[in-house]
Amino acid sequence: MSDRRLRNVYQNLIGSLERDSLVQNTTDKLRNSLQVDRVVLYYFYEEWSGQVTFESLSNVQFSIFGATGPDECFNDKYAAMYLAGRVKAIKDIAQAEITECHRNFLLDLQVRANLVVPVLTQDKLWGLLIAHHCQSPHPWSNSDIELMRAEAKNIALSPAIQNS
Repeated sequence: MSDRRLRNVYQNLIGSLERDSLVQNTTDKLRNSLQVDRVVLYYFYEEWSGQVTFESLSNVQFSIFGATGPDECFNDKYAAMYLAGRVKAIKDIAQAEITECHRNFLLDLQVRANLVVPVLTQDKLWGLLIAHHCQSPHPWSNSDIELMRAEAKNIALSPAIQNS
């Protein structure tokens, strides 16, 4: 292998490690700050298809690592709203005005409350940063929402993410 190819492999590996460390540290920090059961990053690997690639958990029983989501529920309409910066905070899934498809999906994941913030890179919906509380309803404060927005922006502006 040439020195140049070896350097490229090394740089890609370092970039991946930096990205992974950033996202894991962010999800851990948010879960502790928000005092919730789970914070995940849902990464879009192609248009509106993705999966949970990182998670921070209060208990391993809440793991949804690798979950791919309900493609039939997440369509162009919702993607456009998140691309425009939409933040969705639901205190109690049981009481929320959401589609049955979405409610059933969240209930299958043991979600009682959720907060979803887009991770936007170069006018692209790169992923969703999501906080879940599984054991009970959870009111989201303005400071909770602003913290999630700030962390999503930090992820999006990171060179490790910009280059991925």
